Amino acid sequence: MLTDEIEKAKIIAIIRDVDKNKIIPLANALFDGGIRFVEITFSKNESDNDVLDKIKIISDNFKGKLHVGAGTVLNETQVELTKKAGGEFIVSPDTCKEVISKTKDLGMISIPGAFTPTEIVSALNFGADFIKLFPAKNVNLSYIKAIKTPLNNIKLFAFSGIKLNNVKKYAKAGVCGFGIGSDLIDKKFIEKNDFISITKKAKKFMEKIK
Repeated sequence: MLTDEIEKAKIIAIIRDVDKNKIIPLANALFDGGIRFVEITFSKNESDNDVLDKIKIISDNFKGKLHVGAGTVLNETQVELTKKAGGEFIVSPDTCKEVISKTKDLGMISIPGAFTPTEIVSALNFGADFIKLFPAKNVNLSYIKAIKTPLNNIKLFAFSGIKLNNVKKYAKAGVCGFGIGSDLIDKKFIEKNDFISITKKAKKFMEKIK
């Protein structure tokens, strides 16, 4: 099952505002570094069609190697378009019943954002597979432990602020996976076409979470 694969992979690489012509070499670099799940994020800096094109590029060229989904999904239309483009999972910054329901109706994995116990339980009741703890960088690690005590069945993915020097601490606090953006996909490397450095960084993250 895809949920098992996500939990085993532990890392979702977040690709945001990367030029379309750099997507294939970037995806190759991430795969070579051990990454198996990538999120293409809807952004105010580019059209939804550009985001969907990038999802389709990865879906068409890396099927069986990389799983691709969409991030910052805010409505049902984006869910439907992601599915048509070949996306397999949906990540949102919030807990929206309609987005979660549409995601599950279309057979995709749902990873909505939640912060409080009420939001987390609501997301689970709506059908979420994982919970995106967001923004994770704004919580003390003791907060994660406190939440996991009464809600020990939840599968938390920490998004925002995850770095090489803190990823193990989040794992020990009780999260089962991570959404990692700029600390893994450094725009300076992309600008220089230095994809080898991205592979090396991905390998370092994979070593940390073993």
